[in-house]
Amino acid sequence: MDDVVAGPEDPTDPPVLDDDRLRLIFTCCHPTLARDAQVALTLRLACGLSTAEIARAFLLQESAMAARITRAKKKISTARIPFRVPARADLPARVSVVLEVVYLVFTTGYAAPIGAQLVRQDLMDGALHLARTLYQLLPNDSQVAGLLALMLLTDARRNTRLSDTGELVLLADQDRTRWDRQRIAEGTALLAHSLRQKPTSYAVQAAIAAVHAEAEHWEDTDWTQIVALYDVLRRLWPSPVVDLNRAVAIGLRDGPQAGLAALDLLLEEPALATYGYLSAARADFLRRLGRWEEAATAYEEALAMTDNLVERAFLTRRLDEVRTHLA
Repeated sequence: MDDVVAGPEDPTDPPVLDDDRLRLIFTCCHPTLARDAQVALTLRLACGLSTAEIARAFLLQESAMAARITRAKKKISTARIPFRVPARADLPARVSVVLEVVYLVFTTGYAAPIGAQLVRQDLMDGALHLARTLYQLLPNDSQVAGLLALMLLTDARRNTRLSDTGELVLLADQDRTRWDRQRIAEGTALLAHSLRQKPTSYAVQAAIAAVHAEAEHWEDTDWTQIVALYDVLRRLWPSPVVDLNRAVAIGLRDGPQAGLAALDLLLEEPALATYGYLSAARADFLRRLGRWEEAATAYEEALAMTDNLVERAFLTRRLDEVRTHLA
């Protein structure tokens, strides 16, 4: 990157950067702050996300997130945390939470929780810039390489996720000839570099994206490999959202009844109680099974928990299709 120059020889000195956003992120991610507060504060101050967007990313109520951010800001002020990148020797210990922030910014841009746009390209491009900068700083860090690989492999699909009329296009229906092969090649090379060092949750997610990129057609997707990779990811990064994605992959491998059974195990998971993608996934499997009334209810639930207008339009179209079978 043009804004990264050679750092000082003394490992106790901070690297020389001309990137105020990165300095601000490292300031917000100071170890005196709790980890959740680090991530939330950085998303708010350094990346410009609204409190509502951050709360959605954390699966929390907006009021709880607002209180968390306020407490973190006060602690930074009273502790007089310096505005700088850490010393080079301290970077590896500090980078984990920064990567978490960059990842959340990217995913929030990939599927904006609220608003009229499905994609916030400004957030995605900003996150990619930060990931590339971190890779310049720490080229041998497997987490950094894995995250950059994941972001590149995911962003390669950006031009196919919306139709010419602005409607959501699912992965199964995207024109794969328009995927960015240069980004896929770069991401795959970074993934191999990351896996040679140490498997990380980012690298495993990148491997899942690479499986999709390797499939010439949707029908060629190796769902057995994807489910196996989600099993690995569950061990590295236990998360209800990972469990949800694994359940969907099971349904695409073994059929909608198996997928629905796997999803139903997650219905009592508190973190997914207001997560619209769980209801949307159930609705899709119920639709495939011809269980129209239950599918309609699930689509209505998904709509009640979805604030992005592009996603709402897609769910509404599917709901209307299902209702035609109930008339």
